[in-house]
Amino acid sequence: MSTKLVKKDSEFAEVLGIIRAGRAKAYKAVNVALIDTYWAVGAHLSSRVAEGGWGKGVVRELSDWLLRQAPDLKGFSASNLWRMKQFYDVYADQPKLAALLRVLPWTHNLMILGQNKRPEEREFYLRLAVKAKWSSRELARQIKTAAFERTVLSDKKLAALPRLLPQDATGVFKDSYLLDFLDLPDTHSEADLQAGLLLNLRKFLMELGDGFAFIGEKVRVQVGNQDFELDLLFYHRDLQCLVAFELLCGRPHNSSSVAQPVMWRSAMRAAIFTPFQYLNAT
Repeated sequence: MSTKLVKKDSEFAEVLGIIRAGRAKAYKAVNVALIDTYWAVGAHLSSRVAEGGWGKGVVRELSDWLLRQAPDLKGFSASNLWRMKQFYDVYADQPKLAALLRVLPWTHNLMILGQNKRPEEREFYLRLAVKAKWSSRELARQIKTAAFERTVLSDKKLAALPRLLPQDATGVFKDSYLLDFLDLPDTHSEADLQAGLLLNLRKFLMELGDGFAFIGEKVRVQVGNQDFELDLLFYHRDLQCLVAFELLCGRPHNSSSVAQPVMWRSAMRAAIFTPFQYLNAT
């Protein structure tokens, strides 16, 4: 390909970038307007029901009337109108979540509203869905696999450990990680597990959660006069720390191994960071 064509491709790509950015802005604006509309409708219905004049029967009549008056109007079935009321009722006294509700599509909001009963659960999924930009499929998977419960259990275990990080690690780690996407047989080796994780790195990163960046596999570090290998090494952007994974399949964890944080913390820094990076990671 000639230099001239490469230059044109680069220049044309800039225009495509502008178009995509504009479309993303338009989508966000439309979504905000849609959620605001559903919120306002929900508030009106909630007020009418509270006054004692309206119930599900009247809401059904309203849906039929709207369909007759505006046949092209979509999304205002009786069930969806009632969900708008529930949406308002649940979040009306939680103004701190208002911005999150307006970022997520209605499908995401309905999924979180319908499948999580406790306020802390709903807030957990709202915040992570926005931060990690989950698709509706990924959000459904996280809820189905009880990401909230697994994270809460992990937080309780972390609370009993010495706090080595300047940042709060609450909500970062999970008590267990679901690796069903690997499709490994019941009996498999640690090498099979590592190979599967690397082949499905994008899915593994999604399961780990937002903020993790992959550094490498079989990373060599030195502790004293001994050399060790870290099976998988990640960096967490928010915590500004390294996170190492030791993969064990059917064998007990060796408490004297490299997996002891106190022992290999300084070794990892020396092996991975430049002096400038070291200063920023302490």
